[in-house]
Amino acid sequence: MNRSIRSLAGLVLAAGLALAACSTAATQAPAGGGGGVSVATGTSATVGVYLTGANGMTLYILTKDGPNQSSCAGTCATNWPPLTVPAGGSAQAGSGVTGTFATLSRADGTTQVTHNGMPLYYFLGDSKAGDTNGQGTGGVWFVATPAGGGPAGGASPAATPPATKPGY
Repeated sequence: MNRSIRSLAGLVLAAGLALAACSTAATQAPAGGGGGVSVATGTSATVGVYLTGANGMTLYILTKDGPNQSSCAGTCATNWPPLTVPAGGSAQAGSGVTGTFATLSRADGTTQVTHNGMPLYYFLGDSKAGDTNGQGTGGVWFVATPAGGGPAGGASPAATPPATKPGY
């Protein structure tokens, strides 16, 4: 019986560690190479070429954000986790990604990655690489483009009807 309890405790501990690792990976890539993240590209038939972060997950911009300033906090940041790096960390552009990467300090003390001045976010509604479920949400959320020239898929924020997805 003692052996069974130890085995069960080991399984519970392993499951807890795996869950913690998954929740961290959703907002931050592994911190190898000096605390940086790599930003790459993905392609979708509906939105074209877009930026991806950890594990190929889609990155988004919020058109309500100002240059180098995030307006997404609280519940918004729960639904749209910011792409973060450790203090002093940075983002590196992968193949096909142009523009300037920098960071900003968020009100909660974390360091968020920006691309051409726009803060980058993931979407809680995306469950796997290639998902772009946040595209057009509320008429203010759009997949980030490699050149940073606006919403992917050629849509302008004003031309995209508000979505009923959870978010901002």
